[in-house]
Amino acid sequence: MTGRYYGEFEVGETIDHDKRRTITESDNQRFCDMTMNQQPLHLDAEFAAETEFGERIVNGLYTMSLAVGLSVPDTTDGTIVANLAYDDVEHPAPVRLGDTLRARTTVTDKRETSDGDRGVVTMQVEAFVDDELVCSFDRTVLSLKR
Repeated sequence: MTGRYYGEFEVGETIDHDKRRTITESDNQRFCDMTMNQQPLHLDAEFAAETEFGERIVNGLYTMSLAVGLSVPDTTDGTIVANLAYDDVEHPAPVRLGDTLRARTTVTDKRETSDGDRGVVTMQVEAFVDDELVCSFDRTVLSLKR
């Protein structure tokens, strides 16, 4: 396990995640297929060419899911009971096929549960392509204590 236990999170700390992922056409296609999202903006090159983006863009839920996945090894791998919430999701810029995504997490809040056995940690996760913010959201988890 590489994740952090409740007591290892510090409010205000920022974690730049080393893992990155270049998004392929196949990644986007499989995600859309698995989630039954057949939005042509993600899948139809001719349709997407006529939009303001001029090309297909990556499914935003895949972008968000990938940002979570990139953050898990440094934050919650093996050390949480559950994800409790994803809030305030924003996609300020599109992600294109072939873009490489990186993530950064900032711990924004933490508190013990009422029984004191576990803790609730809230983190802001941001995803970037180069230096451009492409997705941000708050992730709240129920964390184990040592």
